Amino acid sequence: MCEFCLKHGEGKKWYLQARNYSDELLSDIRRRRMIEEFFSNPGRLTRGIEQLNRLDKTPKFIKGMIGRIITSRQKKTHFGQVVPIEEIEQIFGFVSSIVRVACICRQVTLNKEKRYCYGVSMSTNGGQFAKIVQGLDKSFLSGPDTSGLETLSKEEAISAFRDHEREGLCHTVWTFQSPFIGGVCNCDRSDCLAMRCTVTHSIPVMFRAEYIAEVDPDVCFGCRECMRVCQFGAIVYSASTRKVAIDQKRCYGCGICRSVCKKKAIRLNDRNRVPAAANIW
Repeated sequence: MCEFCLKHGEGKKWYLQARNYSDELLSDIRRRRMIEEFFSNPGRLTRGIEQLNRLDKTPKFIKGMIGRIITSRQKKTHFGQVVPIEEIEQIFGFVSSIVRVACICRQVTLNKEKRYCYGVSMSTNGGQFAKIVQGLDKSFLSGPDTSGLETLSKEEAISAFRDHEREGLCHTVWTFQSPFIGGVCNCDRSDCLAMRCTVTHSIPVMFRAEYIAEVDPDVCFGCRECMRVCQFGAIVYSASTRKVAIDQKRCYGCGICRSVCKKKAIRLNDRNRVPAAANIW
């Protein structure tokens, strides 16, 4: 299991523990200020991109040292984990409210509003997290309603996430001053800054999922649709066998590849049961 499961989940999946979504954690003034800063200052993400690009040009050992500092800092403040759709449904099953809001990453990278981010709370109407965001009154949060937040039923949210899967987006949960989880997002490597930092620049700000994908070679017929939606380059194709296989060391266990497999040839296995990837997070 990932280290957050040990620290914040008592040996169980930390993101399935209701206490980590509790409004009580928002009584911490540092956490409230961090949320306000996160949503009110998207410009710092632009500066972050520039800094990462500069860091790529430094010697490898310097980049490695600075990267470890960034990862350590992010684990305390704003860190994520990839989560498959089945466990997203479990999360939506025990939270009391789900609100959809504009994605800051897409605002920065595309200069467009894309509603791929969801706030979740154990309280009704988005709880204190929604009140903090609404109180900022920033233009990038404007949208279908005046508050900038859309309230969704659990059924509507699950349906939206299945649509995101068909778009090839990877589901992730995010902390705001760990272990408080306030957001569930849908990421891709081109537009999501956290995924770009983790995968493209090799500075992790999110854990891989607790799973690894596996292809049944007796069922796969080599259409390669799964390769099209894999954000991590973890699926390889053999011209000899005309089938695909999973690179276990690259796989993040998101399960998005399953959503486009017409033959249902892909399944998820527990990461800790796959020796090649058990300790890769």
